[in-house]
Amino acid sequence: MKGNQVISSAILRLKGTGKLLFDNIKNEKLKENLLQAIPFWIASGATGIIAVAYSKLFLAAERTTMVVYHYHKWLLFLLTPLCFLASWWVVKKAAPYAKGSGIPQVMASIDLATPKHYGLVKKLLSLRIIIIKIISSIVIVLGGGIVGREGPTIQIAASIFKITHSRLPEWWPKISKRNILVAGAASGLAAAFNTPLGGIVFAVEELSKTHINYFKSALFTAVIIAGLTAQGLAGPYLYLGYPDLRSLQTSVFLGIAVVALLAGLSGGIMSKIILVLLPRVAALTKTRQHVLYIVLCALTIATFGFFFGEDALGSGKQLMTRTLFTGDKIVHWYTPFLRINGLIFSFTAGTSGGIFAPSLSAGASIGSAIAGWFHYNDSNTNLLILSGMVAFLTGVTRSPFTAAILVLEMTDRHSVIFHLMVAALLANIFAAIIDKHSIYEHLKMRYLHEVLKEEPDMPAPLATNHLNE
Repeated sequence: MKGNQVISSAILRLKGTGKLLFDNIKNEKLKENLLQAIPFWIASGATGIIAVAYSKLFLAAERTTMVVYHYHKWLLFLLTPLCFLASWWVVKKAAPYAKGSGIPQVMASIDLATPKHYGLVKKLLSLRIIIIKIISSIVIVLGGGIVGREGPTIQIAASIFKITHSRLPEWWPKISKRNILVAGAASGLAAAFNTPLGGIVFAVEELSKTHINYFKSALFTAVIIAGLTAQGLAGPYLYLGYPDLRSLQTSVFLGIAVVALLAGLSGGIMSKIILVLLPRVAALTKTRQHVLYIVLCALTIATFGFFFGEDALGSGKQLMTRTLFTGDKIVHWYTPFLRINGLIFSFTAGTSGGIFAPSLSAGASIGSAIAGWFHYNDSNTNLLILSGMVAFLTGVTRSPFTAAILVLEMTDRHSVIFHLMVAALLANIFAAIIDKHSIYEHLKMRYLHEVLKEEPDMPAPLATNHLNE
């Protein structure tokens, strides 16, 4: 509980000497606004620090996997099952709600952020969740699991903001519980991808149920501080870099439409498969059955890596950077199948790990493969890779503006914002054929039901009914 004590002592010191300082401020409105802003500043600074440390650990685990892979590929058949089992076991024993992406848990927490239900949020957001989330996701990626750190970073950040809010003294001006969780999630995304605008758009499009005007200052400052803290520690970086987009042809829009169709549908279908598998895996009541399923998932991914190469392992960032910044731009026709199926097996194993980055890499592989059909030049191929990333992520999250803005900020290529928006909006239309709601919405509902089932006398929040509309 050391982290709790640090945050608590930092805030409680304001109750003594700090309170006297604020009492000297004569303008009551200024004093209240300043006091309300401080928890956001503290939590967003902590978010930036932890996000950078987490990203370095995650990257070190991926690099270790590649060292093992290039040393002796057959070691994957030992390393991958052991890591999958260890990652699942630590979640099962220590923090069951740390499994999966983390974004549905945050969405459920925002719905529970009411006076009647807020006590249940601690099941989804806590110091224990932070620790187990980091450990489990790093262990599974060490075994080559196709997971990302971005979704977990969002749950980690929301937990930090929740802890900070819970340690405020009684005399502190009241702060909306829902707003502080939304700001925390947005800060987590901004720090994970170094995309402040993407964090704000994500909060507005995916998380916020209230008008942004009510808490825009707190949201903006939290995102900015988290992003600046991360930049201060890791340096001013782009998640991907500056791909060459100088020689685009008008005919590229045909390729974008094809990529949006296939990537959007693929993202929707993958989400549907995951949603079908998860309850069936959860129904495996005997531990040995669950262990057998996890081992089969791990061996499948190890087999993919052994026979088809390193593109079938890890978050996929190396695939994105290689296709965007080297002459090796066209992937094999089967690479998208490896990425998508590997993500399904990794996510349904019951471990911790996100689907943001793996979805981007799956989309990049689709865009790269389709670019080979059209025999485009490097610039047009790069644009199709970016369009595939946007389209697949849209198919999964059903948040087209967030997907487009994220990829735009990752590459700093504002000249193609129109192209990326076309890909996102088309993909959103095509994905709606598969399901009207995102995988996050469905999983949020499941977490809400699980949490409320543990408290049978607790009335359900109104937000739990909207998927039936």
